[in-house]
Amino acid sequence: MGLTATERRWWRAALRRDPACDDAFVFGVATTAVYCRASCPARRPRLANVAFFRSPREAEREGFRACLRCGPSRRAGVLRACEWIARSVETPPTLERVARRAGLSPGHLQRVFLRSLGVTPKQFARRLRFERFGRALRSGGRIASSLYAAGFGSSSRLYERALSQMGMTPATLARKGAGMQIAYDLMDGPLGRVLIAATPLGICAVELGSSDRALAKGLRDRFPAALIGRSAVLLRFAKERLRRLFAGAIQDPSLPLDLRATAFQARVWESLRSIPYGETRTYAEVARALGRPRAVRAVARACSSNPVALLIPCHRVVGSGGELRGYRWGLDRKAALLRREGRRAR
Repeated sequence: MGLTATERRWWRAALRRDPACDDAFVFGVATTAVYCRASCPARRPRLANVAFFRSPREAEREGFRACLRCGPSRRAGVLRACEWIARSVETPPTLERVARRAGLSPGHLQRVFLRSLGVTPKQFARRLRFERFGRALRSGGRIASSLYAAGFGSSSRLYERALSQMGMTPATLARKGAGMQIAYDLMDGPLGRVLIAATPLGICAVELGSSDRALAKGLRDRFPAALIGRSAVLLRFAKERLRRLFAGAIQDPSLPLDLRATAFQARVWESLRSIPYGETRTYAEVARALGRPRAVRAVARACSSNPVALLIPCHRVVGSGGELRGYRWGLDRKAALLRREGRRAR
């Protein structure tokens, strides 16, 4: 029986060892009875010996066992642990309880969590508490009530880590950026005018438009209490690299970003940055790659809230039939970007 369109897409992802598809599917090899993730470094089998599954559990029900090199079952355990921690953010569970939910030992979970996400389960839970706290403040809540609702036991714990977690103190966040220093400049791009803005920590905005006045006003509306000033000198380095991106260069890791995001937004944005130049993914594919196949709308919202055009390539996400959907800088610009990238990739 021939492959479906989805299976052909999965096989191409497996051939290029695409880590963005690691959570979308696994493939089993009939000759070894082993199943692997898309990015597994092992040699690829003949396609005739391959079976595709949407989850490790499906593969195991068919008699396949997990590959020891890429550890697909361990990755599934990490996703289960993330979901459990997110549901328990007000009273964070112990490492032992999370490990039982994930089906791993505590030490194993700690190592796999750190290798997969770059943080420990405890650090992940703390990040979720800061996000809940930030949302409460932005919606008008008071600092004291918001910190306890988010799961912080005392204000001292909150303040000692606030700057590294949120880029500002709780009082600054409550005052909508008061005390933040943002430099911005404007430049010509192939799709109109471009605004680029940065804090001392990194780039916080890349906006596309046709009016300098409207772009500058949009930045001030987003940070109404921040100290904002135009500076061509401070952003010269970033502007040159942005021009290279417009000219077709690959993503430039030398540009630091200073973005405020929820854990889910951060995961979506990181997934978007892994979409190869000249290719696209559907919103459903991004959701499956994150282990959240029903979160298609949430993925679309995360794409629409992306504050840095091109640096996070949300223009590479399209509808299920390949049609172009919402792009905060206009569908015409989205279509133009995809045409340019498609021509250069070919």
